[in-house]
Amino acid sequence: MSVKEELKKIKSITREQFELLYDISQKLNNLEYEEGLIEETLDLVINVVDAERGLFAKYNEFTKNFEIIAARNLKRETITDLSTFSSGILQKVVESKRPFLYHDVQSDPTISQFDSVQLHQIKSVLGVPIIKDNNVWGVILVDSQLNRREFTEENLVFLDFFSNLVSLALDKILNLQKLQNENLYLRNQLQNVQRIPEIIGESEPIKRLFQLIHKVAVTDATVLILGESGTGKELVARAIHNLSHRKDKPYIAQFCGSIPDTLLESELFGYKKGAFTGATTDKKGLFEVASGGTFFLDEIADISPALQAKLLRVIQNKEIIRLGDTKPISVDVRIITATNKDLKQLVNENKFREDLFYRLNVFPIEIPPLRERREDIPLLVSHFIKKYSSREIKVSPDALKKLQNFYWPGNVRQLENVIQRSLILCDSNFLHPEHIVIDDEDSLLDFHGTLEDFEKLLLLKRLKEYNGNRTQTAKSLGVSVRWVQLKLKEINSEEFEKDE
Repeated sequence: MSVKEELKKIKSITREQFELLYDISQKLNNLEYEEGLIEETLDLVINVVDAERGLFAKYNEFTKNFEIIAARNLKRETITDLSTFSSGILQKVVESKRPFLYHDVQSDPTISQFDSVQLHQIKSVLGVPIIKDNNVWGVILVDSQLNRREFTEENLVFLDFFSNLVSLALDKILNLQKLQNENLYLRNQLQNVQRIPEIIGESEPIKRLFQLIHKVAVTDATVLILGESGTGKELVARAIHNLSHRKDKPYIAQFCGSIPDTLLESELFGYKKGAFTGATTDKKGLFEVASGGTFFLDEIADISPALQAKLLRVIQNKEIIRLGDTKPISVDVRIITATNKDLKQLVNENKFREDLFYRLNVFPIEIPPLRERREDIPLLVSHFIKKYSSREIKVSPDALKKLQNFYWPGNVRQLENVIQRSLILCDSNFLHPEHIVIDDEDSLLDFHGTLEDFEKLLLLKRLKEYNGNRTQTAKSLGVSVRWVQLKLKEINSEEFEKDE
């Protein structure tokens, strides 16, 4: 192309387009790594040419296939499916090695023949090749399902200049893509191993819990936390909030069990002055206070049917109505709930709304009981010793074995109480079995484990009652001494070695 033709092309570019090209060149030549730079640049191009979608694709001349570097729509949403763009049009740009413009591809027989054009009802297209070392490295394409009058020759020239800028900055763009891929990979790996400071443990069940927390935290999905009492459901809820984009916004927790219905309702939704006796001023509910952040509702299974209906409306409509008011108030709250009960069973018994259950159960997380992660007990014991004692106290092997052999129906909360009590009883720098006093009288009353676990717990309790005498224990349980011996061997309990 002659200098005169080049000047003519340059003069056809508007001031707005010049400014945008300058802005893009600044971004592409910035030495610092900027995540999302390519997508941001493509968004600017889509906006200036008034397209519905844009694609920046790499071409493989050996396989004749394309790979998405970036693809966006008018709403600044990322497109991941390359098949939604016309492969035929992309190939045509590669073959011609020059920019092209089609106002109405449906009426052009050379283009409308492509199945993808008909399938996705593509009407207008602008496409330019990205040239590197005289070969087509890739294609920049914008399209629309409407007949775009803004798809002009001037905009085609602008897009051509943009592709030239991309060609000049291609090495950096490739490095950006590599960094972005590495970043995604490292984030994924980090989620697999990264500990959460508030939750102590390195067992496989806890590692799986960490993975789930990391994955759901970056979304706005409603989370239902399941687990026995004392497993740390509130810690999980707070961890999800702290790892989310809402971390700088309020985190509110409300216990829903054993609270009168009217009191809980006024706490959650607030009230207007005069709504009831004693309501002398307007009061914000916790949903309003938590707006923008996270609201954790513990023991959600205990709320009344009336409150269940109101909570369902909050989730569906993202708004609340204060007691005594008729005006809805919009709230933007991520809801996390928790329970130690079987909500599905409560639904079957018509004690919990099925529609609310499915709204809450979008992403369930089950916290493992302590008996399923006994290998974490030494870490937990060490943590609680540091928490409750300024002295450096070590745990004897026998004491640790006693702790690891116990069933822990009260889970981590019970272990914490036992360690706190043992530190009071310990006068030395060593924690011994006699310092560890476990109140397990009510352990069988609030049991949530399997039949096998129940047998073990009952056996250990009965042995304790008979001072380790296996014959008397077997007689009281209606089993043979051999059964008792096998069970003790099965659970590796060396605490009761004494026979009659």
